Amino acid sequence: MAERQMGPLKSLGDFSLTDLESVWLILRGGSVIDWRRLHFQNEAEAAGFLTSQGYDAERDIDQERIEQIKAAAIDYLRRQFDFPIPRPLERASVLELLRVASGKGHRQLCACAILKAMHIIHHVEARELLYSLAMSDQELFRLVEERVYRLVGHMLADGLPITEFVGGRKRRDSVYTKLLSKREAHASAIYDKLRFRIVTRTEDDILPVLLYLSHHLFPFNHVVPAETVNTIFHFRSYCLADAHLASLHSKLQQSVADDLNLSENQFSAGSYRILHFVVDLPVRVPDDALLRVPPRVRAMGPIIFGLSEFQVVDQQTEEANETGDASHSSYKARQREAVMERLKLGARKPRRGDSPSQRGRRGS
Repeated sequence: MAERQMGPLKSLGDFSLTDLESVWLILRGGSVIDWRRLHFQNEAEAAGFLTSQGYDAERDIDQERIEQIKAAAIDYLRRQFDFPIPRPLERASVLELLRVASGKGHRQLCACAILKAMHIIHHVEARELLYSLAMSDQELFRLVEERVYRLVGHMLADGLPITEFVGGRKRRDSVYTKLLSKREAHASAIYDKLRFRIVTRTEDDILPVLLYLSHHLFPFNHVVPAETVNTIFHFRSYCLADAHLASLHSKLQQSVADDLNLSENQFSAGSYRILHFVVDLPVRVPDDALLRVPPRVRAMGPIIFGLSEFQVVDQQTEEANETGDASHSSYKARQREAVMERLKLGARKPRRGDSPSQRGRRGS
């Protein structure tokens, strides 16, 4: 898969408006469908974003696929909404669309609409491709792990501020226990079958590391909406405490509050702190696998997505999380007790002192 050329970790003082909006989208668990514009400053930023989707600009099959998605998006907008697409935008490359979407005026609005429709079509057809490939979870997990481990290996070798990295697949028994503990007890509700945990040196390293991941591993628009838990950053106050971030904060296109994204996981302790989110991580289908499917299916290639959970936390917070009521062993004990009660007695009425939700989230 094409990877953006590895560059140095950006400091908070080097963040652009695009960078700040990217990490804010991840922290709040939002969707780019609600955005009004992009903010790419130059062609290199736009090209890097396109590469982060998993496409290789040097491969004809990738260029053809991108153009197919764009044509399908324009056709959809015209058929369903009689959307007025200017001919110059219809003829423009996707890279040009990204630049126009970062400008102003009617064409900017139209470019954003095309890109939003492309985003949805790309995900829907990539999911159909995955099903048509009859690829097992284990095969998909291997493709995702190869990408993640390769990138994190580069980060560690380059001395980026990571003190610990752990990746793993959820054990079958853990899946059973989690489903038994959830009211929505169906397998599609499990997003952390594949999960990765990154511990940074300090809290101020989290956003630069998060931005680095979004440049080289998953683009910010692939964050699954409404699945983020952020009990670390009061984002508005954090930005206003830094002169450079404060100057960008006022230009963000969506209002920014100090609210945390709390979890509804009733087994987590109130003192537990984490940044937790789920992404549709793009991976490239092996060429031999594409050759084994019919041409109609092959035309939807070469990118599929693997749902992955990421947890990012700084070292000091991680140490606090592993003590007392917030520890993983305490979390598992509460979860197991609830499952045993549910197996024996079924649903019970809330008891005095019960809380509808606890702060934080333990993802396993």
